[in-house]
Amino acid sequence: MHQQVILLSVLLTGGFSLNCYDCQNSEDSGRCGNVTCDRQHTKCASERIESYFGVTKVDLVSKRCVMPVQCVSWSISTACGRTDHSVQCCDNDLCNDQKAPVLSPPTPNGKKCFACDWEDCSKTVNCQRNEDYCFSAYSGAETLKGCGTKSVCDEPEIFKRELNKIITCCSGNLCNGAESFLQSFMFLCFSLITVILVH
Repeated sequence: MHQQVILLSVLLTGGFSLNCYDCQNSEDSGRCGNVTCDRQHTKCASERIESYFGVTKVDLVSKRCVMPVQCVSWSISTACGRTDHSVQCCDNDLCNDQKAPVLSPPTPNGKKCFACDWEDCSKTVNCQRNEDYCFSAYSGAETLKGCGTKSVCDEPEIFKRELNKIITCCSGNLCNGAESFLQSFMFLCFSLITVILVH
């Protein structure tokens, strides 16, 4: 009986722990360390984030433990620029040895959404690929607007967790309003870049 209790305890506390490769800016698993994921992070991931800010392009790849909600590819286009996140997840030990998904070049899809430039939210941005929704993300007096994929709207926790913003979405052309807000536009752009570099 005592041995059964010990076995059950092991199974409940660590028997099902997942091990994943963990590294930044390397697609070679041989250069990655490996970590044991905690109970919330139940997937291994290989991911790529491409961001365009003016003439600057940031291309990041990583391998890590993630929560299931993070196993979602998404993209947004804003007045700051655009960000693409592509991810491949799996749930076996060290299964994220595959390369991060390669993204196709952005192509306009004909849809437009309002975006904010400084305090002026009457600017517009061309949506790319499968960015079929317009979004507005709020946090106090700060507002971020632009185009987003369905996954951004279906998983608002992405914005709430990473940028501390509440997001609303709509599917019509230019449906996200042109209100003017007094906001720290550069702070919003910096926050977005910081999220990309840290996560």
